[in-house]
Amino acid sequence: MVVDDHPVVRDGVTLLLRSDPSLTVVGSAESGRAALQRVTELNPDLILLDLRLPDMLAPEVITGLRQLDAVARIVVFTAHGDHQGVLAALDSGANGCLLKDVAGTDLVAALRRVLRGERVVDPRILPDDGQRSAALARSGLTRREYEVLRLAAQGQTNPEIAESTGLARNTVKTYLQSALHKLGARNRVEAIGKASEAGLL
Repeated sequence: MVVDDHPVVRDGVTLLLRSDPSLTVVGSAESGRAALQRVTELNPDLILLDLRLPDMLAPEVITGLRQLDAVARIVVFTAHGDHQGVLAALDSGANGCLLKDVAGTDLVAALRRVLRGERVVDPRILPDDGQRSAALARSGLTRREYEVLRLAAQGQTNPEIAESTGLARNTVKTYLQSALHKLGARNRVEAIGKASEAGLL
């Protein structure tokens, strides 16, 4: 399902995806509310969602969609690499984020990867600030451990982290315990404090 307030984008994506017989556009919506109304009737496997809709913010739409359909993959589609907006959308449970200038073949490949269970974010959207990479390298944390710790720092519980990352609850617990061990922390509060001091959060 394609959710975008611009008919040109909705039609363009539909045309692009026609080139791949394994992907079918089952329908579209021009607003967040329309998307929430249509998701249960269309039952899509994947939702391509515009970051900026006229009536709702992407994170609100994602939260609403997740309540109605917990399994559909959601990919945010944006013309701007708006760092905060994209982070908020990913934290709300989006499975990926792509820029609208992505080439047709790249779009198809990215959507297939998301359908396979991968998280796909255009590297131009979230430029790594270098400092965080260096801090991450020093801490010995893996990307996944860092991601789980970052969500914990935002106040998410293990079940919520599992839902937003698509990981099993036990896996989340394992990543958190591993992060705690590497940071020399006794609990998640201490781990978050140490990670902040180290420039990770």
